[in-house]
Amino acid sequence: MEINYIAAVAAAVSSFLLGGLWYSPMLFLKPWNKAMGRDENSSQGHPARVFGLSFVFALLSALAFAHILGPAPDFRVALHTGLIVGILFVGASFGINYQFADRPMSALFIDGGYHTGQFVLYAVILGLWH
Repeated sequence: MEINYIAAVAAAVSSFLLGGLWYSPMLFLKPWNKAMGRDENSSQGHPARVFGLSFVFALLSALAFAHILGPAPDFRVALHTGLIVGILFVGASFGINYQFADRPMSALFIDGGYHTGQFVLYAVILGLWH
């Protein structure tokens, strides 16, 4: 199946931009740190590794989503699929893990909300850019 690789890369970049805002002090950094039992000085590892691998994962998910949607998806179908994937596949999967890890629901809503937004952005980009 054909994939619009440039649109998929743009979708991956969009998730980075969303993540930078979502997990910033302006939005959810403080409640996310609290929910995860972290303080402001907690290290996540070397930034180049963290951001580099995060982009690889974003690109892989954007490419897979583009493959699912096909080369010229209807915008409403793409948007609907983005919501389903974000809320029901990613969010529900996090829900299972977070229950066993005894994470608070606030962490699930923050992380699940980000990934729902991520797949909605993917849907917008891939649904409009044929």
